[in-house]
Amino acid sequence: MLESDNKGWLKSTLQIKGSVVPIILERSIYFALFGLLISTLYFYKIPVAQPVLGNVIPSIVLGLLLVFRTNTSYDRFWEGRRFWGGTSVTISNLTWQIWAAVDDKTNEGKERKIKAIRLLPALAIAKKLYLRNEKPNEQLAKWLSIEQYEKLKDINNFPLEITYWIGEALQDEYRRGALTLSQLANMQHTIQDYQASVNGCVRILKTPIPKAYSIHLKQLVAIYCLVLPFQFVKDLGWFTGAFVGLVSFALFGIEEIGLQIENPFGYEPNDLPLDEICLTIEKSVEEFIQNQS
Repeated sequence: MLESDNKGWLKSTLQIKGSVVPIILERSIYFALFGLLISTLYFYKIPVAQPVLGNVIPSIVLGLLLVFRTNTSYDRFWEGRRFWGGTSVTISNLTWQIWAAVDDKTNEGKERKIKAIRLLPALAIAKKLYLRNEKPNEQLAKWLSIEQYEKLKDINNFPLEITYWIGEALQDEYRRGALTLSQLANMQHTIQDYQASVNGCVRILKTPIPKAYSIHLKQLVAIYCLVLPFQFVKDLGWFTGAFVGLVSFALFGIEEIGLQIENPFGYEPNDLPLDEICLTIEKSVEEFIQNQS
């Protein structure tokens, strides 16, 4: 068991895919080379050793700024995940509510019920596409009629349009007497929960961390890494470049992680797995319909 844990730890430590190493490695090498240049100048007796430069940007100030940046980004990431978890729960609840509550004494009634349930995976897919600023695609089309799909192509907020269709279908069942008023109200409330989650994700998407803050943090990290070799060259000598490269690797890595998870709805490895979430919802609804048919 211990050997297996060690192998897993080593594999995770050396993993490149999904990490920020490919993004920050080049800039870390540049700062390491700069540190090597300062070591070379110091070797030739040029007075580059300036320990006083260590007070330009105190480490604790830079550390607090990086922690604040990362925590703020992670809060956005976690809030986005919470909204998507709510969407999964909403679709599951609606699937069960529609199937259990709608009275289907005839084959026609059962077909209408299945048709309404088949719109539910479209809610998740439409939400994903909307957050990625993409148009309706084939993944969405398979849960809609041809007329519905063609109509969505000309609509900007197509998740809202799909909720309207579901609401209309439930209203029709109420008018037919297949739903009670309280059942209809409960389902409409569940649909409102979905729309609230869409609005919450849009709020995250449309309210980025102020650009000035991100730029200023990058500048501070760069300045900090530039003054490091002047501060440590006297003690580290030829190892100054390696030290500066290691420190810059750590600092740029933390800053880049915060940047990547700031918007968790894209395609980057550290974004939310929206494609997997949607596929899971699709499979669950398909399985439910097959089991009940």
